[in-house]
Amino acid sequence: MLRALSPPAPRAPPPRARLFAAHGEGVREHGPGRGPGAGPPLHPPATARARGGNRGLRIRGGPQGRDPRADGGLVTDGPAAAPPIGTHGLDWLDDEGPDGDIVVSSRVRLARNLQGYSFSAHATGEEREALLEKARAATEAAGVLQEADFWEISRLDRVDRLLLLERRLVSKELIGKPDAGPRRGAGLALSRARTLGMMVNEEDHLRLQTLRGGFQLAAAWRDLDQLDEEMGARLPYAFHQEFGFLTSCPTNVGTGLRASVFIHLPGLVLTRQIRKVLEGMGQLGVTYRGLYGEGSRIVGNLFQISNQTTLGKTEEDLIDQLERLVGRVIGYEKQARAVLLREAPNVLEDKVWRAYGILCHARSLPFEEMMNLLSGVRLGISLKLLKSPRVDVISRMMIHAQTAHLARAAGRRLDEADADAFRASYVRRALA
Repeated sequence: MLRALSPPAPRAPPPRARLFAAHGEGVREHGPGRGPGAGPPLHPPATARARGGNRGLRIRGGPQGRDPRADGGLVTDGPAAAPPIGTHGLDWLDDEGPDGDIVVSSRVRLARNLQGYSFSAHATGEEREALLEKARAATEAAGVLQEADFWEISRLDRVDRLLLLERRLVSKELIGKPDAGPRRGAGLALSRARTLGMMVNEEDHLRLQTLRGGFQLAAAWRDLDQLDEEMGARLPYAFHQEFGFLTSCPTNVGTGLRASVFIHLPGLVLTRQIRKVLEGMGQLGVTYRGLYGEGSRIVGNLFQISNQTTLGKTEEDLIDQLERLVGRVIGYEKQARAVLLREAPNVLEDKVWRAYGILCHARSLPFEEMMNLLSGVRLGISLKLLKSPRVDVISRMMIHAQTAHLARAAGRRLDEADADAFRASYVRRALA
């Protein structure tokens, strides 16, 4: 079954100018993609994790402001309002998983719908709000989410919505377009103890999800399976004896499972083997996307690799198949890096240190340029060409140097020039 993915033959490395390009020659970009460099990104100040207080789930509303999707009144935080977003959803950065220098993170997601409700795209606002309340109550009762916060997306300001998107905790569909905002009933539940939770009223009624650092698909699945069991015991899932879990999109019918890894493949890109590997994965029912998922660009030699099929196999089978395939891709990436070290050590070392030097001294850094330079530094750390920083520092920089994070840290909206300057300043401090 896995024969279609044959090991790439080593080839001579490309000329100096090609090293650390945004993506390999011939790698297709899925859709036009909104380039992550086209907007102001940033890093929030260190925020202590809010624990303690009233245990259990609490509804969070954003700062006072008019909710265009609600009843026209003012949205306020009640006395029991949850803490701000702060460091929510960043626990995986402290999780040193296997092959963490190559696999940035592992994610597993389950699509679930409830009996008696129209799919989210066809439901009325009242139906979505009723479903939101059901999900809230079930979340509060779930032991695995006994310490969780619950956000109504329409109550969050635009920067908070983008913060969640940049941390890959919500989808673009859930937060809505900038001019329209989210649909009524859109919500997010998230554990305060780990990156485990669910989106409510996205494409499906529920999107259960978890995220772990490094190559930990099996562990991520165990976390999510427990949450699925608890939610399924409290909510009537839409299930068909022949087809499995019913979903809004036919490609998700069956298990409703999507597993993915966020993986750094500069060796395969630089030795021009990436196209062959990606085509081999496609023959095995596996797809790839860019930094922000479907329709986004590939920058910094980072790929999201995920399963396509969900029907006809168990969840464990799907996880096992993707784990084995990703394991082979990791092996090919290590081979490609060995070729670079053997055949072009001086060129490679120069490019790694050049990238590090620019990051340490630049006064203006567009996001995409920063990501490409960080790719070189991450590779240098993995190959022990650089003694510092640690790989997890690079992963944190990838998040905190994005648009909404920089804007939150600055306390104001930034135009592109300001954002590039803020980003450069943050990177210099992070590498100091």
